[in-house]
Amino acid sequence: MLAIRSRADAVIEALAAHGTRLVPLRGRPAEALHALLVFGFRQAWVCLFGSLMVGLLIATHFVYPSHAALSHYDLLTLAAVAIQIALVALRLETWDELKVILLFHVAGTAMEVFKTAVGSWLYPEAAVLRIGGVPLFTGFMYASVGSYLARAIREFDLRFTGHPSPAVTAALSAALYANLFTHHYWIDLRYVLIALVAVAFRRCQVHYRVSTRYHRMPMLLGLLLIALFIWLAENLGTFSHAWLYPAQRDGWTMVSPSKLGSWFMLSNMSYVIVTLVSPPRTWQGQAEAKREQS
Repeated sequence: MLAIRSRADAVIEALAAHGTRLVPLRGRPAEALHALLVFGFRQAWVCLFGSLMVGLLIATHFVYPSHAALSHYDLLTLAAVAIQIALVALRLETWDELKVILLFHVAGTAMEVFKTAVGSWLYPEAAVLRIGGVPLFTGFMYASVGSYLARAIREFDLRFTGHPSPAVTAALSAALYANLFTHHYWIDLRYVLIALVAVAFRRCQVHYRVSTRYHRMPMLLGLLLIALFIWLAENLGTFSHAWLYPAQRDGWTMVSPSKLGSWFMLSNMSYVIVTLVSPPRTWQGQAEAKREQS
């Protein structure tokens, strides 16, 4: 894994250096542009699983024949299995991370079975590989979020200050997940729970490595950005008719921005699950972090 990470680092740095040379900047502006490009390329590398899954949704929507013997959804499931095997075989994910990512399959698929049963959304095509009304590729969509977070913790060498205790984050995550089911029959507590997450993480800063320097941002901003990109991916998924909300059955429309709240909840739950194998490390300064990296 270290050899692959070293090669990936070298490619990312080379691409960023080339991009920086294309712009007539010098000094600090050039350094800032280089850091931004490294950050962007590394994010793309970390998002590999999710990007491949979204790419498959769009590509197969346009080019896969509707009359094929293997259904569209079953093709997506088999392709997702192949991607997951490749990530482990190429040591882009560890076995411990894979075990946790499997939890995303279980938790995500359980939620999907319930949500489709109550009519929150639907899968309009047929499939053999399914549970109830849910094709099995959907579990991999949740797993891709887990894959992103697990790889981001490693690739950006994430460290934290002001992180809430594991007991607090676990309790909030469990409550968020339970509310996804209970709000259909009881009071919807999502905004109360989101407020509690904001309180718990209000002082938390995440420190991340870009090239040889560490930067920081509020953890809440990081969770919100993850939610935003999940929402964008969901718009691409519904555009490709991989799944649809009831309002989209007669024609595609953009998914409501109000769903950002749900995806913020998912990003928090996903982060907490990943910390089962990658416990949050405490930030102790640039020098200490670089010493551990060397």
